[in-house]
Amino acid sequence: MHFNIADLFESLADAIGDREALVCGERRYTYAQLDARANRVAHWMKSRGIEAGDHVGLHLYNGGEFIEILLGCFKVRAVPININYRYVSEELRYMFDNARLKLLFHQRELSRVVAEAAQGQETLGTFVALEDGSAEPLDVSGSEAYEEAIAHAPETRDFPERSGDDLYIVYTGGTTGMPRGVMWRQED
Repeated sequence: MHFNIADLFESLADAIGDREALVCGERRYTYAQLDARANRVAHWMKSRGIEAGDHVGLHLYNGGEFIEILLGCFKVRAVPININYRYVSEELRYMFDNARLKLLFHQRELSRVVAEAAQGQETLGTFVALEDGSAEPLDVSGSEAYEEAIAHAPETRDFPERSGDDLYIVYTGGTTGMPRGVMWRQED
């Protein structure tokens, strides 16, 4: 048996679907509810052309949506890449290029810095903003609102077979210069 994070999560959702899986502020999701939302995210990403091996940026604060999106990426075999929400536009531009992102989920509050960093990007063309209560205008060309984007996507599981070799990339940073991506097989 291979170990893939999406498969492991789905087996939990099947076995203990009515148990609480995620608590974030007032929001509470069971395993079944979290699985359904992650499926919506995954189907929406597929509808936007995201395929196995494509890199998806998560420029987000800690919250329930982060987990939904992370699981959604794993479900379609996309590679989620966490991006520090404190990055300024120059650092973000570097990450967009270096990570070869195709899609970026970001907080609405970070729209201005995302828009600055996105100028001239060729591969990164899809942006999704998560509402966070800020009044920041959605300055990113073509940006969609998260809840609206996933609202009508199916909650079903009909994804291709996954592998323990599917990747997860963590960017390291610090004293040696700009961050570098470290690839991990999910089975590791």
